[in-house]
Amino acid sequence: MRLFKGTYLDPTTGRRVPAARWSLDFTDHLQRRQRIGLAITDRRACEAIGRNVEALVSRKLAGLGPDAELTRWLEVIPGALRDKLAAIGLLSGERAAGGKPLRGHVEDFRQCLLARGNTVKHADLTAQRVRRIFDGCGFTTWTEIAAAAVQRFLAGLRQSERRFSAQSFNHHLRAVKSFCRWMVRERRASEDPLAHLSLLNARTDRRHTRRALTPDEIRRLLETTRNQPTRYGMTGSERALLYLLAVETGLRSNELRNLRTRDFDLNGLTVALEAAYSKHRRQDILPLRPDTAEALRGHLAGRLPTAAAFRMPNAGNVSRMIRLDLLAAAVDTAGVDFHALRHTTASLLASTGANPKVAQSLMRHSTVELTLGCYSHLYKGQDRDALERLPDFTQPVRQQQRATGTDDPEPVEFHSAKTPAKICGNGRTSAGLDGHKGAFLAKVQNAEKQPLASEKPHPLAEECGLCSTTPGRTRTCDLRIRNPLLYPAELRA
Repeated sequence: MRLFKGTYLDPTTGRRVPAARWSLDFTDHLQRRQRIGLAITDRRACEAIGRNVEALVSRKLAGLGPDAELTRWLEVIPGALRDKLAAIGLLSGERAAGGKPLRGHVEDFRQCLLARGNTVKHADLTAQRVRRIFDGCGFTTWTEIAAAAVQRFLAGLRQSERRFSAQSFNHHLRAVKSFCRWMVRERRASEDPLAHLSLLNARTDRRHTRRALTPDEIRRLLETTRNQPTRYGMTGSERALLYLLAVETGLRSNELRNLRTRDFDLNGLTVALEAAYSKHRRQDILPLRPDTAEALRGHLAGRLPTAAAFRMPNAGNVSRMIRLDLLAAAVDTAGVDFHALRHTTASLLASTGANPKVAQSLMRHSTVELTLGCYSHLYKGQDRDALERLPDFTQPVRQQQRATGTDDPEPVEFHSAKTPAKICGNGRTSAGLDGHKGAFLAKVQNAEKQPLASEKPHPLAEECGLCSTTPGRTRTCDLRIRNPLLYPAELRA
């Protein structure tokens, strides 16, 4: 590497004079001599540029790309120098594009979203939100992006626009953060300047809260809609069947609009949603109730396999259509639109005690938290019913046991030297082991004099002395002992 100042011909004097700015002479990775005009008058700054260029050549020879330090340096150098390095071959096209206007990067980001299988609507909306932030903040190149400016701009939108809620704030912030992460993954940038920004708590600023319809409201809606006139090209019976299918399957408006006759297997009681029309871009097969399948059989009879199952209007008119039917059925329309039918599906599954994983599968959600936390709603009185099913803790223990059919077991008492006097199984009173021994000896001595009434010694009386004759063992004639192993041999037989 060599730094030098070129010379030029002074038109006024006709002499060659040295230039004020430095130039860089070096050998590239292909052993070619290259010269780059740096357009800088500071020699130390030119030497730093030369060292970085040499580092680029070394990494290129080793088959490596720029490291983190070189990447940060490439982001701040003039665009002309970056283009020159790319023309030599030291930088790839993506690296060279790091200095182009942000609008060009945003367009590349939109094309990448489309290539990954996202819908055109999603890609356009995401790119639109990113461009809105950059235009509002005045960013034109990547190095100008600042987190504080993005926060100030979005906070200003919340104050100036009535409909810009915390949820809208989060949507815009997610879009621009996704763009920045994509820039880092594509190696167009070294680090994400918005990585530390966090979302707002959208629950504190809900502008549109949906609710779930109760079973009674659903019945009134379906019965009334069947007798209503044609609205937006759909008859009353067709609209009622559409609402019923939406409640039982949880299908979204656009998913129902793209269903075809061939998607229904009425014998197998299933409906298939193609991946192209599913929100998560996977084919879904959902079960159908037998009565719903029978109603669909009459509705789809005589239609071509490729014909649309329902002649639904566009999204805006679908919301107006269901609102008119709700008003006709005398149902409160607060928080109810067509997507509220999907909330109703999740709420009904939760109220019937369905397994959360089953509900998540039927709703086709990525996490069970989304099914339970966002789409499932409590119906009026549901929490009180669950509380009343808890045990009654105010009853005494004995009373509660009798109420449940549980009797207190009688206490088990074993003979010992300290056992108080009690009635043995033979009806005699004893005072522990000593009493038993005395009674046994007296019985042996007076066996002939005092025979029992049955002219035969009582079997329990013969066993009474064994309680203490065998060390380490306890035998008893107490009939309250319910363990058969402790019974005398005659009683066990």
